[in-house]
Amino acid sequence: MTMSTTRRGALVLGGAVIGGALLGMPRPAAAKNDAEDLIKAFTGGASVATGKVKLDLPDIAENGNTVPLAFTVDSPMTADAHVVAVLVVAEGNPRGGVATFHFTPDSGVAEASTRIRLAQTQNVVAIAKMNDGSFFSDTRQVKVTIGGCGG
Repeated sequence: MTMSTTRRGALVLGGAVIGGALLGMPRPAAAKNDAEDLIKAFTGGASVATGKVKLDLPDIAENGNTVPLAFTVDSPMTADAHVVAVLVVAEGNPRGGVATFHFTPDSGVAEASTRIRLAQTQNVVAIAKMNDGSFFSDTRQVKVTIGGCGG
């Protein structure tokens, strides 16, 4: 008896394809977006004010696999007043955590840029934790189109 797997992960036994559903095996549950839980853990449940954080994302992303993201936080970045960390979450991805950036006064500025993956049209949230324990945020919605079709 020959045994191999197909590209889709089905088991092939002597030419017969046996998929997980046919064997009565449960399918993995869809991942629950944990953005709310991540924000709560990051802030310790403290209130988050809007302002100081500026997210730069496109309004429309023709390719959700590579969406440019940049942020800046208005802070003097001194020993007395600086950004400690910035959490970025995507509310519509299977897992909400995108990245956490850490800063010190020696960073000089609180800014970063990268590319992120978005599964669908959704809000992206950046929350800055200041050294005095306060939190500030900005939210942007990004419309992810399929195949470059803006409609």
